[in-house]
Amino acid sequence: MPHTPTRRSVLLTAAATPLLAACHTIPSTGWTLPAPQPFRVIEHTWIPMRDGKRLSARIWLPETLAGSPAVLECIPYRKRDLYRAYDDIWGATLGAAGIAFVRVDVRGSGDSEGVITDEYSETELEDCVETIAWIARQDWCSGAVGMRGLSWGGINTLQVAARRPPALKAIVPMGCCDTRYTDDAHYIGGSLAHANFQWGVLFKVVMAGPPDPAIVGDAWRDMWKQRLDATPPILATWTQHQRDDAYWRRGSVSNSYADINVPALLASGWSDTYCEPVLRLLASLTSPTKAIIGPWGHTYPNLARPIGLAWAREEVRWWRQWLMSDSTGIMDEPDLRAFMPYATVAETGANPIPGRWIAEPRWPATPAMQRFHLNLRTLDSKPAPATQLTHHDIAIVGATKPEWLDLPPIDQSADDRLCLTFDTAQLDAPLEVLGTAKAHLRLTSDTPITQIVLRLCEVKPDGTSWLVTWAALNLTRRESMSAPTPLTPGQIYDIPISLRAVAHRFNPGSRIRVAISTSLWPVLWPTPAQPTLTLHTGVSTLDLPTRAIEAEPLALEDLRREGAPPPPYAPPTADASGRLVHTTSSPRVPFRIESADIELGPDSDAYNGITTAGGAPEWRERKRSTWRRDDWDCAVEASYRLTSDGASFTLEESLRATERGAEVFARTSTTIIPRDLL
Repeated sequence: MPHTPTRRSVLLTAAATPLLAACHTIPSTGWTLPAPQPFRVIEHTWIPMRDGKRLSARIWLPETLAGSPAVLECIPYRKRDLYRAYDDIWGATLGAAGIAFVRVDVRGSGDSEGVITDEYSETELEDCVETIAWIARQDWCSGAVGMRGLSWGGINTLQVAARRPPALKAIVPMGCCDTRYTDDAHYIGGSLAHANFQWGVLFKVVMAGPPDPAIVGDAWRDMWKQRLDATPPILATWTQHQRDDAYWRRGSVSNSYADINVPALLASGWSDTYCEPVLRLLASLTSPTKAIIGPWGHTYPNLARPIGLAWAREEVRWWRQWLMSDSTGIMDEPDLRAFMPYATVAETGANPIPGRWIAEPRWPATPAMQRFHLNLRTLDSKPAPATQLTHHDIAIVGATKPEWLDLPPIDQSADDRLCLTFDTAQLDAPLEVLGTAKAHLRLTSDTPITQIVLRLCEVKPDGTSWLVTWAALNLTRRESMSAPTPLTPGQIYDIPISLRAVAHRFNPGSRIRVAISTSLWPVLWPTPAQPTLTLHTGVSTLDLPTRAIEAEPLALEDLRREGAPPPPYAPPTADASGRLVHTTSSPRVPFRIESADIELGPDSDAYNGITTAGGAPEWRERKRSTWRRDDWDCAVEASYRLTSDGASFTLEESLRATERGAEVFARTSTTIIPRDLL
């Protein structure tokens, strides 16, 4: 799910000051950040494209006589207003370090001409290639260009790098993905994800937002109408592609990692759902590659709370190494530097997460895999005699993990009680894991379409259960995400499942728990019928990638800030009939951006998910955004409603726009979509 800031995060980052002065150093290297130098900001310039359309750019230029290298970030999140505070911070940081920063609105978004109709389109990627060439030709540029970005910006950075534009010399993708079908919010383990719709309804507002008359002039209204007319029923498109087909494989760099031949500095956070692809990329890219993974979620490392990273030093020295031929020592660093948490983010809330920084000289590392056997409700180092446990989700499992990306999970105990659980004895010493845990389950199901969910938890002495990592798999995709096959009811299957990569310390006195269910609502859409699962114990196993505790931690310092408490979340409870209603609503107050003379908001988000233990699921969501300056007063609202029966989905989508309160556009569509083993 590509990243967009909340109003709160914009407020927190509103000061447009470089990060150089705040950075810590890593004592193991002698390189220090350069002394800050003057720079200037060009609020807007047009970059012409091959077909006559123009992209709008905002540029930070060092005041140097010689040409400077430049870094591009090209995303659809409005540089003029919504992302202005983010761009101000990073533009100032790079500009003061002698590196130009070019921030471009993707075609059809913000103030750029044209339309945007899907993620990472061929047109968008070609635009990025042309923009890199345009930057390299400018007299203020040395000819060396880098590309960076978080989420959407990290994903298109990878895809552009795979096209090998000659002037692109290095990249910094953050919170990104290499495989679109399974790792970019749409289908989780081959199951239809709420994130597909949560992101999609927001994306429709992004596609349909108006340009700023202060930049594009009187053409703004015609440009806006063109965008509104072109905005597709994107949720229907995504829901129609239920397999890992050519639609998703286009732009998935995992199809050919060797296409990327420039140095890559990767970054993510253990609480970010996008951290898994970062480790795959680190293991698979053949160009010089390093990675840093911290204890944060889906955000830029320098903005993470309550623990962030002195990121300016890391990224600036990467650019100076590869764009300016400085000898910065960064290539002498370990392949992977990561934070080893001693608790989960849900436990610590607004407080700093206890832990330390660790390093792996080479990745992939070869961990000592510690095997546990799923015995009769226990998790043991040795197998017990084989037996069978039968499980049927009699209530709705998943309320303790409400979202794929944003809301943190809470104490898992309520969901654990509804699952098959397997616990170790209390640990008498700390056990640290780093990497991918792997389960091997022998099971049968009584339905041809079954999904299985594994949650790996740390159970504290007080009985609270905290989510460490998890996995979901639609068992019809057990052999192939592109060519699914139904299960044969009653047949025994051996199912390998890889959990999401993680770093975590299980503490003395705690127990390790595996919890198994056949649903995870509201993260995943339920199967047509609730299956009864038979698990063969004694032969089913869990392998944990353990890591020896080193004598001395890595000398990598972080930034500790006062953190905002996690969003309040009270999990819903099912009534006597099993009906559960999960509702979130996030009204936002207006926020004024003085430097652009724009008032954003009051925006609003509203989500309503309804299901019963036996079926009848429903998702509904609405997103509204507004922009105001004098008589420029625009609003866009997108919504959807998803229901299903055993054979098909029914998807209703709507898009509405107003100018000064009067409706100027409205469109509603209803699409019936056959279920493809979902």
